[in-house]
Order: sequence, then C-alpha cells, then structure tokens
Amino acid sequence: MTPSEAFVETMVANDVTDMFGIMGSAFMDAMDIFAPAGIRLIPVVHEQGAGHMADGYARVSGRHGVVIGQNGPGISNCVTAIAAAYWAHSPVVMITPETGTMGIGLGGFQEANQLPMFQEFTKYQGHVVNPKRMAEFTARCFDRAMSEMGPTQLNIPRDYFYGEITCEIPKPMRVERGPGGENSLSAAAELLAAAKFPVILAGGGVVMGDAVEECKALAERLGAPVVTGYLRNDAFPASHPLWAGPLGYQGSKAAMKLIAQADVVVALGSRMGPFGTLPQHGLEYWPKDAKIIQIEADHTNLGLVKKITVGIHGDAKAAAAALSKRLEGKALVCDATKAARAETIKAEKAAWEKELDEWTHERDAFSLDMIEEQSKEPGNWLHPRQVLRELEKAMPPRAMVSTDIGNINSVANSYLRFEEPRSFFAPMSFGNCGYALPTIIGAKCAAPDRPAISYAGDGAWGMSMSELMTCVRHNIPVTSIVFHNRQWGAEKKNQVDFYNRRFVAGELDNTSFAGIAIAMGAEGVIVDKLEDVGPALQKAIAAQMNEGKTTVIEIMCTRELGDPFRRDALSKPVRFLDKYKDYV
Repeated sequence: MTPSEAFVETMVANDVTDMFGIMGSAFMDAMDIFAPAGIRLIPVVHEQGAGHMADGYARVSGRHGVVIGQNGPGISNCVTAIAAAYWAHSPVVMITPETGTMGIGLGGFQEANQLPMFQEFTKYQGHVVNPKRMAEFTARCFDRAMSEMGPTQLNIPRDYFYGEITCEIPKPMRVERGPGGENSLSAAAELLAAAKFPVILAGGGVVMGDAVEECKALAERLGAPVVTGYLRNDAFPASHPLWAGPLGYQGSKAAMKLIAQADVVVALGSRMGPFGTLPQHGLEYWPKDAKIIQIEADHTNLGLVKKITVGIHGDAKAAAAALSKRLEGKALVCDATKAARAETIKAEKAAWEKELDEWTHERDAFSLDMIEEQSKEPGNWLHPRQVLRELEKAMPPRAMVSTDIGNINSVANSYLRFEEPRSFFAPMSFGNCGYALPTIIGAKCAAPDRPAISYAGDGAWGMSMSELMTCVRHNIPVTSIVFHNRQWGAEKKNQVDFYNRRFVAGELDNTSFAGIAIAMGAEGVIVDKLEDVGPALQKAIAAQMNEGKTTVIEIMCTRELGDPFRRDALSKPVRFLDKYKDYV
C-alpha cells in the first residue's frame, strides 16, 4: 500500500468517522481517500475552531477527536485549542503535516518547527521518521491519546505520504485500568468506616471513566453529599438528593458549606486543582483538618495540589465499586447519622436555591451604579442572574451546554445542572476565549440526537462567531446564547476593584449579533424582556432538533459584574513617579 493508505487505514481501525480542519496540499494525497474510507472531513472557518470541535467531539463520544491542517500556519492556529483539550483530558489527535524532508531548514513556504509548538500540551508526540513506519506512529498516537487521556500529536513530513510500502495495520490497544492497590483500598475503607461526615468530590475522572453509577452507589452507602469539581457539573445527576452542586468559582454555597463539615473527603477522579478549591462567596470552605482519599488514574496527580491521607492509583469506576464492596455489611460510624445528615444536605440546598431565587442582580457598588445608569438608556436591559435562572428553567432534557470564559459565563456555573455525564464543556484551567461555539459544534457532530447549546459573552463571541458558517454550510445545527453587555466583564471587574474604575480596553460597542447570524444564514433573535428568555430558548431548540436550524439568541444585559476570578491575583497599585501619582 501507499503511506497515505496506511495512514487512513489506521484511522479506520480506530473507528475514526469524523475529522475537523481546513484542507491543504500537505495532506491532500491522504485526504483524497477519506470519503471511500468512511471518513468525513468537516471544513471549518479557522483551525482553532477545528481543535475545539475535536475536543467537544471527544468529550461527548468518549472516542478520539481528530484535527488536521496545512503545515505551518494551519498547524500553529491550533495551539490554543490543543492546550484547552489538554486541561480537559480530551483524547484529541492533532495531525500535523510538515514541510517536506528535502526542504526542512531552508526557510521555505509555510515551514515551521511544529513539534515544539505542542510539546507542553500533548501527552505524546509521534514523528514519522520513515514512510514505512506510517501505520506504527499513527497507531501509537491514537493509543496514547486514550491511555494517557489527553491530546497527542502525529507529525508527518509531507513527502512521506507518497511511495510504496508493505506494512500491517496495528489493532488498537486499550489499557484496562484496575481499582488500585489492595493496601490503599483497605486504608481508604477503614477511613470511611470511621468517618462521621464523609463527602465525595466527583471530578472529571467520574465522567471520563463512566463512573456515575458507581459514585452514586458509594454515596448512597455512606449517605454522603456529592459535590462536583470546578466545571465538572455533569459528574453527578442534579436530581439526586445527595447532589450538592459544584465547588470553585461561582459555585454552589451548599456544596461549599457541606464539604466544610467533612472529616473525610473522597476525591474521586479529581486532582483538586487550585481554581476549584479557592475561597468563594467569602467562604474559606476547604476542610483543612479532613482526611483526604484521592483516587486518580494519573499517579502524578496524587497529592499534587492538596495534602492527602490515602492515594489510590486507579480507575474511578473500578475504585468506587471496590470501596463499596469493602463497605458491604460493615458497620459504619456514619450510619447512625444518615437521616440527620440527609436533612442537613436538604436544608443547605434549599437555602442556596432560595438565595439564588432572591439574587436577582449583583449588589456591589459598581453594579448598582450601572443598573441605575442603564435605566436611563433607551431599551430594556436584563439582569444576567435572572436570565441564567430562566435559561436553567427552560433547559431541554439531555441538553449539552458549553460555556466560554468570562464574567456571565462563570456566574452560569451556579445555574447549570445536568442529569447525565458528557453534557457540560468549558475551557477548564486554560481559560481561553472563543471556546464555546466550536466546541458545541463538535459535540453536536458526535451526538446529533441531543440539544446543543453554547453560552458566550460578547467579547468571547467575537473570537468564534465565524464558525456559524460551519454550522450553516455543513448542516450542524446548534443554539448559541450571546450575552450582550458591551464589555470584557471578567477583566473589567479588576479595574473596578483595583484601579479606581479606570477602564482601559474593556468597553465593547457592538453591532447586532443576531443580525450577523442572519447574514451568515442562521436564525437570529434579540431578547430584551425577561419573560421572553425561556420561550426563545425553547423555540430555538425546536428549530435545531426539528428543522436543522442554527439560532443565535442575543440577550441584552446590564453591565453589572460578578465577583472577580481571584481576589489574590492582583495587588493594589503603587506609583513612585510623579506623573503617575494619581493612578492609585
């Protein structure tokens, strides 16, 4: 066969049916046979969008997401998206055709050293060193993406697609993970047997390991509230009585108050990252004296961020099941307080829901000034929290939601609840803008039977809205909510708190995003009345699911601002030069 055939056949062996990218001469010989191999290449507007689409596709399906582009600029455009996929632990395969071997180092057209670009954000980098090894390196990249749960890079000199080789197409290798070591599991079971107020922190490993049912069984045996990690809102069903909501920025006060009472915490598939354990809502909620049982498939995460008592190097699903089995028929200290703790959980959740219902607008001085100022402007301006509550109420069953980075998107963390895993997607620790729309497009490709919804502020939306053309061109219908508040809200909040409201580069004067959507061939609607929020979402979802239409819902919001990302991230300014003495 040819190396192109070996490359394509290895992807077929790995069940690749969809890829995202922009066509290029560097891989055109292989691209020519994608269709007869049963592979659809979905052309995007910008390669960063392709990377995010591959991420969304992988996170929904549990299969590889695949992205490809032209060597040089097409590849460099993907770096941000691969970094986001890295922090989401998405098995994305980044295929990077490279300058031909006879031109490397000569500074030719679109030449770039592509391996260092992705070194920090990949679990493995395969470079095809000889055309005869095409299938070998391709297979290894696909295998490692799954075994390491993260992006890999397959770098292929463009002249290596051509020629004649003899090779065998490798069968995929999948690592079967176990529950962890006997000693660590026994130590964890002993801690749980003696626990008075155990709490489970369900992280991304619960979602990726399909461990929700096992997490549920362990929680029910212990009567333990389940809090979810930062931006892992889909790691436990929100309708379950033991669900308490997410920790971290703009998370659930109920979750924070409950974990604060814990004497034993089971961090199930969570690295307990810094952004998910920082103080929030004025609460220092992390239980400093609690014993921590951490269960992680990646042993390098054990004890990395928080001091732990027991570390279990194992699969979340298998480990949770093993712990439940060890607790079977065992008298637990917490058995005696199960009913009382259930009432505590119920009361904390009810108090938080009541607070959210009554939290109709932000109450800081700046937000109150903005609300007053905008009341004098023409038009109607809606409070973001009220909008988010209405969207929550109107959310269809089995909805998939992606959120961008930004102020309103982060506040949404308190309002997004899910019943099944693989439903919620965010840029995680990398925190890049322009994430939500392309990611939900990839998710929709993987699960066309599920409603797909993205949230973005007007700043982040400007980075990605061109991918609406991908939706329209290729019949991939999604629904996008755009919060139009005319500002870069998250960073502007720092200028309020630290720089005496001296606003530099934070204001955005926008045209009609709904109008742009219509010009691109999608539907567009402007919402400026609270009672229209829910019906607008329901109508857009009906159009998405029944008519294959993409809709942008542009919501006109006030300029009020939620809490900053981190109060410890900046210091009060000090000025020594006379010309800057007033800038404090």
